[in-house]
Amino acid sequence: MAPSEVPAGSGPPPVVAGVRLADNGRVLEMTREEFEELVAQALDRIPPELTRLMDNVAVFVEDEPSADDPELLGLYEGTPLTERGEWYAGALPDRITIYRGPTLRMVEREEGGRELVVEEVEITVVHEIAHHFGIDDERLHALGYG
Repeated sequence: MAPSEVPAGSGPPPVVAGVRLADNGRVLEMTREEFEELVAQALDRIPPELTRLMDNVAVFVEDEPSADDPELLGLYEGTPLTERGEWYAGALPDRITIYRGPTLRMVEREEGGRELVVEEVEITVVHEIAHHFGIDDERLHALGYG
């Protein structure tokens, strides 16, 4: 039996990407700080040649999205680099938000285990950064970041 398939209560929860995940039997539990660390690790894996091009963007972790879209994993709010012009000077930073609750609810033990939390966070971070670079959802889905 792989570590992600160990029945609940049969030992300490495994460590994924340096973070020990709690197990409540069905939905993965993770503190906000642990989830923020996974987001930081996903950002660290973005190639430096891309992060150098990112401009005026801040990344946040929130527990839940608005009630209008409770399954939303991430959100980009701002003006993509491809749409900025002279008027953009002095604008507030673009905002990327990664949502903890929907991510943890989506990644249940039976659907692939704890490693999927790390994978899903990374996919979501890349997806939202791609929006900052002007890449739309249709292209992201074609690239496997849907």
